[in-house]
Amino acid sequence: MIEDKTPQRTSIAQLGEFGLIEHLTKNFAVNQPSTLKGIGDDAAILDFKDKKVVVSTDLLIEGVHFDLAYMPLKHLGYKAVVVNISDICAMNAKATQITVSVAVSNRFPLEALDELFAGITLAANEYKVDVIGGDTTSSQKGLIISITAIGEADEDEIVYRNGAKQTDLLVVTGDIGAAYMGLQVLEREKQVFQVNPNSQPDLDAYTYLIERQLKPEARKDVRTLLHALEIKPTSMIDISDGLSSEIIHLCKQSKVGCNLYEDKLPIDPQFINVCEEFNIDSTTVAINGGEDYELLFTIAMEDFEKIKGNPNFTIIGHMTQESEGIHLITRADTKIPLKARGWNALTEEES
Repeated sequence: MIEDKTPQRTSIAQLGEFGLIEHLTKNFAVNQPSTLKGIGDDAAILDFKDKKVVVSTDLLIEGVHFDLAYMPLKHLGYKAVVVNISDICAMNAKATQITVSVAVSNRFPLEALDELFAGITLAANEYKVDVIGGDTTSSQKGLIISITAIGEADEDEIVYRNGAKQTDLLVVTGDIGAAYMGLQVLEREKQVFQVNPNSQPDLDAYTYLIERQLKPEARKDVRTLLHALEIKPTSMIDISDGLSSEIIHLCKQSKVGCNLYEDKLPIDPQFINVCEEFNIDSTTVAINGGEDYELLFTIAMEDFEKIKGNPNFTIIGHMTQESEGIHLITRADTKIPLKARGWNALTEEES
């Protein structure tokens, strides 16, 4: 929220489309053996030999998915890559390449795009993926980012959403709800700043929550962890739209029911404190808040001993017959039907 009053501004028009592409992509290196040809031709060439190819794509639009009032462009570039890699991780696959397409309005100078692509480069290096192409164009609606992620896996490694069985255990990585509360803190500080531009926010008490919102990480480690435990999930999905929504996706595609236990939900102490500060029920946020990018998966009951006590995973429920429905079991042992109240990009605004 602190703005440099004398930033350097280089008009993108000075470079032209090809000059801009050359400028933005000069720091991308090729690291994957499957990348035969990356940027510089009409198309990229990949060679996965006997591997299966996994592809996912996401669109991020200013004013819908991010707010530049508090989202630094470098963080935005990093997050744009991470949310796509998370989808590859949710298939139990290894991300190897991405393409990056950007539409920008003339309010963005070259230096702004440099910041955005610095974040993209940082994420590409961190996750060891090659940037192999994309597109740039103009926009009259602000900033639009589209990233496609490509990954590889052996056929017997891939995990789908539709493989959960009755009596399977429901497992989640990390903790949940923090990203949503980080967003609430940032939105509050934005409103304070709009009223008093001289106000300097004190965000020390919210560092973890804000990091979960502005700089999430994809769980690329889970594939390795599960392999070491000799566990293959029966179904899996990433938590981008909220835990409740993702559980319902797994149940519908696998044709099973589910009991989710409130007292098993993994939540961070800072998250609980901020929920109390905002007078918001922590369970409601934990099961409905999105953008955690943790992995939710099911495992066979016989794998319980392998995963029990592992600090990376929490067993939060179990699957049931489809006819039993999908429920939250509260701390008071009350059974409540679970509803999808997570993120929906196509929800109509109330008038």
